[in-house]
Amino acid sequence: MTSENDWPILTRYDQEHLRKIALPIGGIGTGTVSLGGRGDLRDWEVVNRPAKGFAPDRMFFALYARPEGGGGVTRCLEGPIEFADYEGGFGSPAHNHGLPRFQHASFEAAYPFGQVLLSDPDVPVTVRLQAFNPLIPGDSDRSGIPAAVLRYVVTNSSSETLSISVCGSVENFIGSDGTVNASKGGVNAFRQRDGLAGLFLKSGGVDPQAEQWGTLALATTAAEGVTYRTDWASLSWGDALLDFWDDFSADGKLEQRKSTSTNKPMGSLAVQLDLPAGETQAITFLLAWHFPNRMTWTPAAAAEGVICCDDNDCSHTNWVGNYYATQYHDAWDVAKYIATDLPSLESDTLAFVHAFCGSDLPDVVKEAALYNLSTLRSQTCFRTADGHFFGWEGCGDDAGCCHGSCTHVWNYEQATAFLFGDLSRSMREVEFLYTTDDEGRMAFRARLPLHPAKAGDGSIAAADGQMGCLMKLYRDWQLSGDDAWLHSLWPQARKALEFCWITGGWDADHDGIMEGCQHNTMDVEYFGPNPQMGGWYLGALRAVEEMAHYQGEDEFAGTCRALFEQGRTWMDENLFNGDYYEHEIRPISNAEDIAPGLRLGQGADNLADPELQLGSGCLIDQLVGQYMANVCGLGPLLNPDHVRATLQSLMRWNFQPSLWRHFNNMRTFAFGDEAAMLMATYPKDRRPVRPFPYFNEVMTGFEYTAAVHMLYEGMIEDGLTLIRAVRTRYDGRKRSPFDEAECGHHYARAMASWAAVLALTGFHYSAVNNTMRFSAASTPCHWFWSNGKAWGVCEQVPSESVTNVRLTVGHGMLTLKVLELKGIGSYSWPDLQRVETGESISCTIFSSREEPSV
Repeated sequence: MTSENDWPILTRYDQEHLRKIALPIGGIGTGTVSLGGRGDLRDWEVVNRPAKGFAPDRMFFALYARPEGGGGVTRCLEGPIEFADYEGGFGSPAHNHGLPRFQHASFEAAYPFGQVLLSDPDVPVTVRLQAFNPLIPGDSDRSGIPAAVLRYVVTNSSSETLSISVCGSVENFIGSDGTVNASKGGVNAFRQRDGLAGLFLKSGGVDPQAEQWGTLALATTAAEGVTYRTDWASLSWGDALLDFWDDFSADGKLEQRKSTSTNKPMGSLAVQLDLPAGETQAITFLLAWHFPNRMTWTPAAAAEGVICCDDNDCSHTNWVGNYYATQYHDAWDVAKYIATDLPSLESDTLAFVHAFCGSDLPDVVKEAALYNLSTLRSQTCFRTADGHFFGWEGCGDDAGCCHGSCTHVWNYEQATAFLFGDLSRSMREVEFLYTTDDEGRMAFRARLPLHPAKAGDGSIAAADGQMGCLMKLYRDWQLSGDDAWLHSLWPQARKALEFCWITGGWDADHDGIMEGCQHNTMDVEYFGPNPQMGGWYLGALRAVEEMAHYQGEDEFAGTCRALFEQGRTWMDENLFNGDYYEHEIRPISNAEDIAPGLRLGQGADNLADPELQLGSGCLIDQLVGQYMANVCGLGPLLNPDHVRATLQSLMRWNFQPSLWRHFNNMRTFAFGDEAAMLMATYPKDRRPVRPFPYFNEVMTGFEYTAAVHMLYEGMIEDGLTLIRAVRTRYDGRKRSPFDEAECGHHYARAMASWAAVLALTGFHYSAVNNTMRFSAASTPCHWFWSNGKAWGVCEQVPSESVTNVRLTVGHGMLTLKVLELKGIGSYSWPDLQRVETGESISCTIFSSREEPSV
């Protein structure tokens, strides 16, 4: 049994900050259910789509406690309902509103671990609900299990032995997903095998090819004291619930009921045990799901084509499937696997989270990085049956938002590459092998089912998206050291850069400056040189230069270098206004001068005087290329003095300590007394009449990008101020700490927050030359690191002339030849070191010119 003290706690939320908490519990690419702040399970997003607000009509856990010879007490295992949910047109709209519940609740978190603490002066026990799903960096399969582990840790606070029972009840909603309500023929069966006892839920009336078809399991690892119901009584006027409550409250056990229910039968599973005074015991439940029929981004109507493929040729179907469904036969198979391996899955997850939370970094940085990992487990992300990893931009309430693993949005996030490198490389394979045509045009939204891109297919390329993908290719190759993988993608990567130079393209005159029609992440086209697209271009030129050299194409590498030098010089001389970089708008006289596939047509209807431009604005994102170059280790792209002045300008003009006076004509993600950094301001008083659409907004992914860049530049307090402003807004009372929205819930760009860990530790790793680099610490430190295949801890103990370093691998295998402390020196091992899970290596790095020694 895991005691309550074994789980790490990074953030505590009191009873006033619970209403919006919804911690996603589920695996990568599997969907989730969310643990609510009061202990309820909400947002059942397990059926291949987002489903905010959707939950089975009856789903709850309940507690029964009775001393020998005394009266029993029964409570729903949830805290108080929040005031905002007290009344609707027909009474409270809250789920399980009529059940007596605990008077006091609080929440503790260190993602993926969530804990709800329940107490009540009228109940002789306290309860700690521990909920999680395995999250093990470097192991995407074991981090991709479609299940939630729910452990009720019960402490007897009385002076007598108690008989206690914990009971879970769930409706068989198979056929429903939050939008479709087609449940029928529900069948619940009790099983006691494979070391489990529980309920297996399926449907005999839902089409096996439907998106909503699948199975559910609610099981327990308890070996005895189990009672159950496969259905509730068929009674009117809410009396089915009354009958259940009376039965459970009588003795903590369940009796079967005959029912005529055919659509959504209720199942209940109870575990009873004796609990001596002052002692603690835990009862573990497993909730597992299996819904194999994921469809493409925007499925065609069934009349236009088959739903599922029988001949493995899915090129003209809606069906893309789920990778997890190829790993497990059904929901019971999932529960069986997780129960068998639960000690290892939990200990490996605990090891990661303990190591990360124990790192000597500000708590707000750890919170921003760790809690946004929940996006990888939300319906924003999925893996098709062939294993490829995809992502929406975010989640609407009941459908994905903005399809296609949008290149210019996914450019920003760093969590996937540094924690699950195989998934990140999968995205690069899709980008270069499937969405880049023979001319080098990369569609910024991937189509499903996958098929190779063809010139003239109507795809649109985004300037920032395409350039960022080249930088990500370099990053992922460096982290993996997989030369064969790079070689397989290199021909298309080279074409993707050369595409910039086509007639009517982004840099048609081949001068290192993007002047053409540049569709970008602001959902408009910029015309003329600007720092945002120009920075991405400079970064791509540097990345391709390095890869070209490695491929033996030195002449092409020289071309990239010459364009880079020319472009950076021009931008510093012509776009920097003394405070920040501006956009020089250059109208295009004729639409026919724009190459095909560059113009989506969002804004700028009048090419002679284009609207929806940045112009003279101070843009939060103007240095995004340098942010990415820092992550990749590609060095300075622009004049470092200009870069620092620009970041200072962002804090001076764009950061707002309070938004009370701020006017916003678009979406509101922050307001009132909240602090935030605006997308753009116009301190030079030359604002276009109609700037790009989002200039007045606030979005966390962009805020993190600016903050991380400040950290890289040594502006530590400014960077932390900005990160702190974001996380203060996501406090559990106003917003969920595990759902940073932009265009939809769980927005991918917010995973840029992981880069703050890289910036503060100075971490950089190359498996190509087996080097690892950190910043040199001035005091003893304990820092977390991860490279997409392995993770561990670096400990530094500096003295006047030397620094002793100990590097430990917590999971995976690390190859290393050189360890560098930036600004001090490095140590080279005579032979390549292979360090595996649980192993450490140490060295001493001299800050003088003396020969180092181990």
